[in-house]
Amino acid sequence: MLQALANTLPHFRHTNSGQFFLMAGPCVIEGEDMALRIAERIKHITDKLQIPYIFKGSYRKANRSRLDSFTGIGDETALRILQKVGREIGVPTVTDIHESSEAALAAEFVDVLQIPAFLCRQTDLLIAAAQTGKVVNVKKGQFLSGEAMKWAVDKIRQSGNPHVILTERGNSFGYSDLVVDFRNLPAMREFDVPVVMDVTHSLQRPNQSSGVTGGQPALIETIAKAAIAVGADGLFIETHPTPATALSDGANMLPLDQLEALLVKLTRVRDALRPVPGVDPQGL
Repeated sequence: MLQALANTLPHFRHTNSGQFFLMAGPCVIEGEDMALRIAERIKHITDKLQIPYIFKGSYRKANRSRLDSFTGIGDETALRILQKVGREIGVPTVTDIHESSEAALAAEFVDVLQIPAFLCRQTDLLIAAAQTGKVVNVKKGQFLSGEAMKWAVDKIRQSGNPHVILTERGNSFGYSDLVVDFRNLPAMREFDVPVVMDVTHSLQRPNQSSGVTGGQPALIETIAKAAIAVGADGLFIETHPTPATALSDGANMLPLDQLEALLVKLTRVRDALRPVPGVDPQGL
């Protein structure tokens, strides 16, 4: 599955390393210099560890709780920054789209179009993303099971696009929390698509009375290790040099200077799960 994905993405290296792939970057594009610095740092780390890497950054945040929350620096400005990151750093890029009309525009600048979890059932949006021919990463709704994501995959494939990724990001638990059901990962892999664990968003504490989403970043390593152990093909991690000053989702981001140590641990988990020559795993 990973090789099929690699065939559709420019600059997607290390796919024969046997490691998971990584989608990582800031929540939202805050400026050109920061985006380039984050991407360059992550690429340095992932090249060293032979982890295939896709730079992530939202060009606009359309689902803020409060009207005064930061939403972006301007659509075209942010999209051009994403394009520059891809060209100068030499990595594929991914960004969210929120309405059907955004698909063709965003597709001019990035390699992967991402469908936010709340919008994963929006048929017109999925079709518009599919028709661009880009890889489409659909985040599983907080209100859905892994099995229910079959229909999102079908909508994209039946629109003529076989390039689909599914991402788990937790399920709603009460009014202001999320819980990860790791059964969703193998359930979604049954659709013959790469499956990603969104580590940081699954640790959000949404719907806070302050109107600002909370988080539990201390559990990032726990969720990431479990996802790799269960067989996730990729990880999604939002990271920032100083999460406390990030303009969006700082409460659940990983500090950039902690990323390398985390990835080293995760590659060891992945290595420990490689098949043992001469041993039938079905016989254990």
